[in-house]
Amino acid sequence: MASELSFQDQERAGAEIVYGAEECYRSSLELLEELGFPKGVLPLKNLEECGRVRATGFVWMKQKVPYQHFFTGSNTLVSYATEVTAYVEKSKMKKMTGIKSKQLLLWVPIVEMSIEDPAQKKIYFKTPMGIGRSFPKTAFIAEEEKAQIFG
Repeated sequence: MASELSFQDQERAGAEIVYGAEECYRSSLELLEELGFPKGVLPLKNLEECGRVRATGFVWMKQKVPYQHFFTGSNTLVSYATEVTAYVEKSKMKKMTGIKSKQLLLWVPIVEMSIEDPAQKKIYFKTPMGIGRSFPKTAFIAEEEKAQIFG
């Protein structure tokens, strides 16, 4: 019967799932903190469902509607689909779906973000073509983190 399960169902088997905006927000912040990313790097709004399969590292976050966010620290407009997925490991999110960054006149998918060298305090974002850019972690810190860091 396992062969009758869709790939998506197989991918999500054994997941820890939380529902509701408050629980999902808390869960997403815990995940980012565990991975070493600043809390503001995934500013998703109106989350409905978040899931994580610890055995494989697969995570997903569903929000009610797509969302665009402008990061002033990196001067970048980023679009988040209703569902964002990734495989996570310490300091890395890979095989990401549902995230695009506006570069000049084009929307470019972001498939990976990582912190290669924690001492440098930079986040590296990679496209499907293997091209990437890095930005300081401080470009993505959340308001509550700014208060803790800068007083």
